[in-house]
Amino acid sequence: MGIVVWCILFAIVIFFAYFATRMASQNKEDGLHDTGLAILEFGRAFPMEAIRQLQTTADGQAVFVRLHDDKAGFMRNVRNHFSVHLIEPGRALAKLSGTGRGLTVDFLDVPHHNGTFEFKSPDEAAEVSLWLLGNYVAGDDMKLEHHAPPAKA
Repeated sequence: MGIVVWCILFAIVIFFAYFATRMASQNKEDGLHDTGLAILEFGRAFPMEAIRQLQTTADGQAVFVRLHDDKAGFMRNVRNHFSVHLIEPGRALAKLSGTGRGLTVDFLDVPHHNGTFEFKSPDEAAEVSLWLLGNYVAGDDMKLEHHAPPAKA
C-alpha cells in the first residue's frame, strides 16, 4: 500500500514539473509579440507618457515605442522581465543593417541595449529610424501640407 502512495505522489510531482517547464517555454517564446503586454509594461514604467504607436521586432524580443512629444521609447525582453527606457531626441544613433530590414542602434544613454534589430519589412525599419531621429511625418500629414489652400495675407 505504501509503495502505491509513493508512486502516485511521484507521478504527480513529475506531472507538475512537466507542466511548469511547458509554461516557462511558452512564456519565453511569446516575448513581446503581444502588443497589449507591451503597452501595459511601458505604461507601468512611464505612466505620464502617451503612446502613439508600437513597432515590434521580427523576433518579438524588442519593441520601439513612438510617443506623443517626438520622443521614443524602447522595451527589451530580458529573461523574466522587461527593460524599458525613454529615448530622448538625439540620444540614439541608427543606421541600416546589412539585410535592409533592420537597424543597428547605438543608445548613448544605455549602451548595454545597443544592437541590431530586424523588422518584418524595410518600411517598418525606416519608420522606426524616423522616430529615433525625432522628425516623424506621417503620409497623411504630407498630403495635407501639399493640398492645403494658400494662406490669405
